[in-house]
Amino acid sequence: MRAIWKGAVAFGLVNVPVKLYAATGEHQVPLHQVHRADGGRIRYRKTCSVCGESVEMTDIAKGYETADGELVILTDEDLAQLPLATEREIEVVEFVPQEQVDPILLAKTYYLEPERTAVKPYALLREALATTERMAVVKVALRQRESMAVLRVRDDVICLQTLLWPDEVRAADFPVLEGDVQVRPQELAMASSLVESLAADFDPSGFEDSYEGALESLIEAKVAAGSTQGVPEVEGAGRRDSDGAEVVDLLAALQRSVEKARGGRPEKPAAGTSRGRGSGAEPKERATAKRGSRAKTSAGASADGDTAAEERATGTEGAAPARGGGRGGGSGRKKAAASGKPAASRSSAKQDEGDGASSSTARRAKRRAS
Repeated sequence: MRAIWKGAVAFGLVNVPVKLYAATGEHQVPLHQVHRADGGRIRYRKTCSVCGESVEMTDIAKGYETADGELVILTDEDLAQLPLATEREIEVVEFVPQEQVDPILLAKTYYLEPERTAVKPYALLREALATTERMAVVKVALRQRESMAVLRVRDDVICLQTLLWPDEVRAADFPVLEGDVQVRPQELAMASSLVESLAADFDPSGFEDSYEGALESLIEAKVAAGSTQGVPEVEGAGRRDSDGAEVVDLLAALQRSVEKARGGRPEKPAAGTSRGRGSGAEPKERATAKRGSRAKTSAGASADGDTAAEERATGTEGAAPARGGGRGGGSGRKKAAASGKPAASRSSAKQDEGDGASSSTARRAKRRAS
């Protein structure tokens, strides 16, 4: 167990340092609300009734509405300034007989463990309570709230059991019980006989939660019959571990970030994967050799110039092979790759070049031939 509070029990001049542990814990089969159609979990968001926006916990404060409709907002800083005299002390107010404490006042129970240096005064208080058959009425501050409580002995441990304040117990007001009801002696005798026939010493270990057991059996039967389905994944939400903490899928988060940054644009081909393109400009010698090869075939070069110009003007250069399927489409793409300029820049800067590409290539071939 983990201590949830540390302080000291103070009675008279005796001070007993102690740690506080929760003595009880409810258990039940964990069921969730899900959408019947697809099994999705039902979520509840904190929203503002005025603006309708979702509100984070850091933006939530406590508010009190006055009788005339005014609102008083209390922040954590305001509440932290309130004095709690019993913040780290369990102050014994009085010792009372056990039978005088109405069980309806009893609330949550805690165990008190003494510090190693305070075992003897702890045992002294425990024995004094057991010998006198009394409870110690105390005041203690737990979770920023002052509570009334009692100290009582259970086995060899001192228990602190919080009490409800008197105005927190509702009065039983049932007019139907105010009438005079006559019970005949024979009926009372029969009822008393029934009570005696069922009399026993109380042993809570002999009882069990039959509903929880039946529910677990129902779940196991459905699992054995294969009546299950996969837990649907929620887009944008991480997984959760066994303790309910969210586990962030880093790869999925990065992928979503990339897609969001692209704004839904299709992924561009990686450098060097498009046919006719390289990672940069081709070496000067290879580009010169290719220009020389084109010059030797003036007829083919003319077609090459027209095809390359058309591809640059339409922005389709390098996207797919030319329909001609021959050297024309390939040489046009190689010339564009040798330039080392982006497709968009070439399209705008060389659009006018296409009209004169054929004659320019023929003139260069004629000068080299002469």
